[in-house]
Amino acid sequence: MSITTELIGSIPRPDYLLDGMARAAAGELDPAGLDALATRALTDTIERLEALGSPVVTDGEQTKPSFATYPLRGLGALAPDGVVIPFADGHTRQLPRLTAGPFRYGEFAASYLAAARKIATRPVKQPVIAPSALSLLYPADGIDGYPREAFLADLADQAEADIRQCLAGGADSVQLDFTEGRLSVKLDPSKGVLRDFVDLNNTVLDRFTAAERARIGVHTCPGGDQDSVHSLDVDYAELLPDLFRLHAGTFYLQLASEPDRARVLGIVKEHSRADQRIFVGVIDPIDPRVETAEEVRDRVVEAAGYIPVERLGTCDDCGFAPFADDVSTSRETAFAKIEARIEGTRLAAAALGV
Repeated sequence: MSITTELIGSIPRPDYLLDGMARAAAGELDPAGLDALATRALTDTIERLEALGSPVVTDGEQTKPSFATYPLRGLGALAPDGVVIPFADGHTRQLPRLTAGPFRYGEFAASYLAAARKIATRPVKQPVIAPSALSLLYPADGIDGYPREAFLADLADQAEADIRQCLAGGADSVQLDFTEGRLSVKLDPSKGVLRDFVDLNNTVLDRFTAAERARIGVHTCPGGDQDSVHSLDVDYAELLPDLFRLHAGTFYLQLASEPDRARVLGIVKEHSRADQRIFVGVIDPIDPRVETAEEVRDRVVEAAGYIPVERLGTCDDCGFAPFADDVSTSRETAFAKIEARIEGTRLAAAALGV
C-alpha cells in the first residue's frame, strides 16, 4: 500500500476482559487469571489487525485503564478531585489531583509495547500520553514544598523516559495523545493554555534527535468517549497553527467528523511544514454507521488535493474506546470500520496512481 494507514490506538475490550477487570477489582480474580484474559484479548486484537492487512498495529490498549492514566497505576499521593472534563452529552471524566512530589510514573508504556511485540509480526506503534495532559494533575493552589516548576521538570523527565524507552524497545513509532489541545482553546480562548501545552511538549520533544523526532507523532481530536466529544465546537483554525509548532515528525488529525473537511485541509496546507507527515482521519469512531471503502477512498482523494501524497497517510479520528469502561462501540463495529479504512486507503492509492 503506497499510502500508509494506521489506527490511533484503542479498540473496545472483549466482554470477557471487561468482566475480568471488574472481578479483579473486586478481589474475585487473582492477577494470574487477569493476565491470562489480557493475553487472550491482546493476541486476538493483534491477529485480527494483521489479518485485515493493517501495515502497522497497536495493542489496542487492551490492558490500559485509559489512554491518559496508565502512568498513574499504583501511585500514591493522588486525590480523586482533580480537573473535570465535560463532554457534550453531559457526562464527565475527572482526573486525579497530585498531592505531593516528586512526580514519577508508576508505569511506562514500554511494558505494553513489549507484550505486543511478542505477538505481532508487523511493526508496532506505541501511543503514550502527552506531558501536557499530565500537567493537569498539578493543583491550581500548588503543593507545599513542591513548586509547579519542580513538578514540570520532573514531568518532562518522565515523559522523555516514556518515549525513549519505547523507541529503544523497538517501536516503529511513538504517538503522543494530545486531545487536550483543542479542549484548552475552549477553556481559554486567549490560547495561553494551548501555547503553554505546546511549549511543554516541545521541551520534551527537543531532547530527541531529528531522526528520533521523525518517529514521533502527535494525535489530536476533540475527544471521543461514550459516543460524545468535549470540543468539536471549537474552530479547528484556532488549534492548527499552534499544533504545527510541535517539533514532531507526524500528525494524526481527526477529520472525518468535521463538518467542513475542505476548509480544515486548507488550513493544514497553509500551516504544516514540508517535513511533517499528515495522517487524516477518514473514519469516525463515534458514528455507529460503518463507512464504506468508497467513502474512505473519496476522503483520501480529497485530502490529496491539499497534502502531497508522499506526506499523506490515513487513520481513524480517535481511539474506539480510550477508557476501558467505554462500551458505546462494539468490538465488531470497530474492526469493520478499520477494515473499511484499510480497503478505502488502498482504493485511493490506486485512484491516485501511487
